[in-house]
Amino acid sequence: MPWTLAPEIHVTGPMCLIENTNGELVVNPEALKILSAITQPVVVVAIVGLYRTGKSYLMNKLAGKNKGFSLGSTVKSHTKGIWMWCVPHPKKPEHTLVLLDTEGLGDVKKGDNQNDSWIFALAVLLSSTLVYNSMGTINQQAMDQLYYVTELTHRIRSKSSPDENENEDSADFVSFFPDFVWTLRDFSLDLEADGQPLTADEYLEYSLKLTQGTSEKDKNFNLPRLCIQKFFPKKKCFVFDLPIHCKKLAQLEKLHDEELDPEFVQQVADFCSYIFSNSKTKTLSGGIKVNGPRLESLVLTYIDTISRGDLPCMENAVLALAQIENSAAVQKAIAHYDQQTGQKVQLPAETLQELLDLHRAQLDKKRDDFCKQNQEASSDHCSALLQVIFSPLEEEVKAGIYSKPGGYCLFIQKLQDLEKKYYEEPRKGIQAEEILQTYLKSKESVTDAILQTDQILTEKEKEIEVERVKAESAQASAKMVEEMQIKYQQMMEEKEKSYQEHVKQLTEKMERERAQLLEEQEKTLTSKFQEQARLLKERCQGESTQLQNEIQKLQKTLKKKTKRYMSHKLKI
Repeated sequence: MPWTLAPEIHVTGPMCLIENTNGELVVNPEALKILSAITQPVVVVAIVGLYRTGKSYLMNKLAGKNKGFSLGSTVKSHTKGIWMWCVPHPKKPEHTLVLLDTEGLGDVKKGDNQNDSWIFALAVLLSSTLVYNSMGTINQQAMDQLYYVTELTHRIRSKSSPDENENEDSADFVSFFPDFVWTLRDFSLDLEADGQPLTADEYLEYSLKLTQGTSEKDKNFNLPRLCIQKFFPKKKCFVFDLPIHCKKLAQLEKLHDEELDPEFVQQVADFCSYIFSNSKTKTLSGGIKVNGPRLESLVLTYIDTISRGDLPCMENAVLALAQIENSAAVQKAIAHYDQQTGQKVQLPAETLQELLDLHRAQLDKKRDDFCKQNQEASSDHCSALLQVIFSPLEEEVKAGIYSKPGGYCLFIQKLQDLEKKYYEEPRKGIQAEEILQTYLKSKESVTDAILQTDQILTEKEKEIEVERVKAESAQASAKMVEEMQIKYQQMMEEKEKSYQEHVKQLTEKMERERAQLLEEQEKTLTSKFQEQARLLKERCQGESTQLQNEIQKLQKTLKKKTKRYMSHKLKI
């Protein structure tokens, strides 16, 4: 699929997508226009973190620019709401990279934890990779600042109607939550633990270890770590040295790479390379790949839900998206059907098969309407044609030309000549025979009157002629019935063919959905087993027991969904 946005749209810089005005989140229509024009799949990378931690610098680098997202040089949080920058993906052809820079969390001037929680939740819902940016090391203070991740279960729902007396657990979220990348800025310590060197990823895992205590303090210690472990099965960590002397940090966006610490420059390059290579296309439940219009729909659905005081729900968002796309698809199909039939066929069509060949793969209702239009067009055309051909004969009958001895034979001869002329006319359509026989039947009384008044014919000859006319009429009626049966049979065969094609497509769709379901559930189960193994290693028996219950529940749900799928398949 070719790139669908003009290049200048991508180089002008970021635009506010969701504006935060006095604590109210409002969507920017201009940003939605940009999304609606992106027909390619999107990779969505969102960054969150405390204000003044250098989030925007990393996002500008991902966009391939030094400037773009506002860095700010004061203590005040610069980014109000969520800003968006859409650029061609540097490593995935025919994909668009959507960068989301979020309002700095914990702005002391703002003092609105609820708004921060919504910004964090939206970043999770909209992204395929979530970057959490913080300063220094991963210590308890850093974990406490991740308060927002512990709020996610109070801000997001995966199902519109959870089972009765059942709370959603992490398994409900894992399938649609983004990958998690923790970036540590101005990291000045050696990466080691217990005297052993660690990679950045090992350092993250080490920092997420749980304590075995059961006190309130222990629970508070474990809670953010548990949430990260459960919600984000794929985790990555990057550490960054101080880029330059502190006094020059305010000028960071104006400095070239050669003016910065070489180690920092390489760390940023490694981070960007990882994001470009590993960030996945934004995908919804059922394997639905998100493009610009779908991302636009998600933004509108979530903001509308939040503004009503409800919790954003993944299931509802997918249903809303399906309704929008189905409605649009139906309208597009109807418009295409009307255009194609209007261009390719001239009514009346000579045969029903000509119409059915054109109709195939179109909508059933439109097919029936179109066949009806064809039938009416054929009837109108044939009636008008009969009027033109037979009106001279009718005038002669009125003038009494055939009310004389030998007039009946002249009348029959003229009638047969005109019938032949009628049959020779092209493109009369499927009603040609029925309209002719109806017309001739309406003239039977006139024919009989001319026959009875012809004095040349004997009574016996008249009786023979009456029988001949009856036989011809019966033969014509039988022919008409046969043609109607053929038309009916063709219609039934076409409907059966359409039905079988529908069943085939539905079966294939269900097979794809089943495969996607199994993939999602297996991914979640794998994550759960890994988490259980880690907890057992750390000897957190209580958490491990709870996790085992979640695994059993997930296996039960998978079995139930598979059984439901097989039931639907048997019904088909």
